[in-house]
Amino acid sequence: MKLRKANEADVKAIAKVQVDSWRTTYRNIVEQSYLDNMRYADREKIWVEVVKQNPIFVLTDETDEVVGFAVGGAERSGDFEGYDGELYAIYLYESIQGQGGGRRLVEAVAADLDARGFSKMVIAVLAENPACGFYEKMGGHKIGEEEIEMAQVKHTELIYGFDNLKAMI
Repeated sequence: MKLRKANEADVKAIAKVQVDSWRTTYRNIVEQSYLDNMRYADREKIWVEVVKQNPIFVLTDETDEVVGFAVGGAERSGDFEGYDGELYAIYLYESIQGQGGGRRLVEAVAADLDARGFSKMVIAVLAENPACGFYEKMGGHKIGEEEIEMAQVKHTELIYGFDNLKAMI
């Protein structure tokens, strides 16, 4: 698998990875109606703006198809003192999870944030997400939790803090 920075031509593939990975990762966690109503076109509109604001890193397979991506930037909530960066999103197709791609994506975002002057980062993860163990193996530790609502159902998000971006690179 290859890792590179995304460009606007990757937006459709990024949207597809996001929607498809939500549908597999959050099956039996998030309301099925919510997952069924996710649309590639809606996600594309979001990602076309994001790719202009922060570097998105994509993971591609041997055919150059985008199979995963991650993006980070400034911490958005202001709720976690000392944590100035945030891993906004990381998604991979279920078929390639567990092969080291997630680690490479997190490391790429950490290196980018470090290069931009950030020192620590957070990520918000649904408590039922099977990837929670992955974030702990990457050095994250729980620093908080919040309640969010999706499809009129309340969910708990765990906030993981990463205290040293340089150590992750």
